[in-house]
Amino acid sequence: MKPKVFSNDVDADRFESESSRSLWSIFKIMGEFVDGYETLLRVGPCISIFGSARVKPGSKYYELAVKAATAISENGFGIITGGGPGIMEAANKGAFNQDGKSVGLGIDLPKEQGVNRYVSPNYVINFKYFFVRKVMFVKYAQGFMVMPGGFGTLDELFETITLIQTEKIMKIPIVLIGTEYWQGLIDWIKKQLLENGYIHENDLELFYLTDDVDDAVRHICDFYKDKEPEPNFSY
Repeated sequence: MKPKVFSNDVDADRFESESSRSLWSIFKIMGEFVDGYETLLRVGPCISIFGSARVKPGSKYYELAVKAATAISENGFGIITGGGPGIMEAANKGAFNQDGKSVGLGIDLPKEQGVNRYVSPNYVINFKYFFVRKVMFVKYAQGFMVMPGGFGTLDELFETITLIQTEKIMKIPIVLIGTEYWQGLIDWIKKQLLENGYIHENDLELFYLTDDVDDAVRHICDFYKDKEPEPNFSY
């Protein structure tokens, strides 16, 4: 199918106007990067915690996220989440209860308005662009803890694994919590990706699966026994 040729000056002017708006959006994107860099640089070493926004307080994984974030904060790390409800709220709550650094990277979505009340006021950043927000999740995280979640959680998980696999960022610990949730996916990865040669066997070592929060926290802390946490890739 051939692209449509401008039939008159009105169409050409409309295209030029749209091009101008697109160019100006670059400055909005730059502004989000600057705000994110300035805020998160002050936070120090953090762990990003991902998971479903639909998990309710009192449920199994909500309470596990609270416990995990509390333990991580006790070990000197800040907590970064998407600032929304569910697992994000639980993780921020765990940091808040421990007087730890509780960061919320908010984004305007139809079902997730505003950041949860456990995010520290000094560490609230709101984004318009998903891709800028995802850079912040990775650049200032020294590890990832991933609870059960939907498409967004899987997107964040696989993008992070890809960045490590392709050496765009340093290797950092990725911990999956919940065998009942993750084991089926891991079995599929082994059957379809590994056996067909789409990944290397070593790639399976890029993440760690456990049901035990204490084990998860220990795995992350042990990783940094002999190394100093620092920001990841630079943009």
